[in-house]
Amino acid sequence: MQAFDFLAVLLSIILGLAITEVLQGFRNLILARGRVRRYAPSLIWSVTLIAATTQMWWAMFGLRDHATWTFGAFTVVLLQTIFQYLASALVLPATGEAGDVDLRAHYFDHRRWFFGALLAMLATSLSKDLVLDGAIPVGANLGFHLALMAAFAVAILTRGPLYHRLLAPAVALIIAVYIALLFDRL
Repeated sequence: MQAFDFLAVLLSIILGLAITEVLQGFRNLILARGRVRRYAPSLIWSVTLIAATTQMWWAMFGLRDHATWTFGAFTVVLLQTIFQYLASALVLPATGEAGDVDLRAHYFDHRRWFFGALLAMLATSLSKDLVLDGAIPVGANLGFHLALMAAFAVAILTRGPLYHRLLAPAVALIIAVYIALLFDRL
C-alpha cells in the first residue's frame, strides 16, 4: 500500500460524509415537504455542493504521485475536505417534527458560516498546491479560485437577496465549466 492510498481513506470518508449531509438534507425536505418553504438558491447550492464534492474527490486522485508526505502537508489537504464538509452540513436545515421549514431564513441565518467554509476551502486548496508543489496554481485554475473567493467574500458581507439569487446559479455554472475544462479525465 502506498502512503497516499492510506491517507486517501480518511479524505474519502470526510467527502462521503459531506455528500451524505446534503442527501440527508434532501431526505428531510422530502419528509417535511408539506411544511417546507422553498428557496431556489438553497436547492441549487445543494446540487452544486454534491458536484463540487465529487470533483474534489476526483481531483484528490492526482495526489497519488506525491512521493513525500508530511503531517503538515496532509493536514492542509485534510482541512480542505473538512471545510467542504462544513459547507455541506450547513446548506440545508435539519428538519424537526414540528413547525415550518423556511429554506430562505435558514440560508440567510447561516450564510456567513456557509460562505466562510467555502472561502476557507478555496484558501486551503491554494495552500495545498503551495505546500505540495511549492507554487500556487496558475492559469484557469487560479482564475476560478480567485473569482469564487471574491464572490464568496461578497456573499459573506451582503444580505442583498438579488445577489444571492444570482450567485447560486452562476456558481453552479462556473463549477460545471471548471470541471469540464480542468477535470474531465483522471
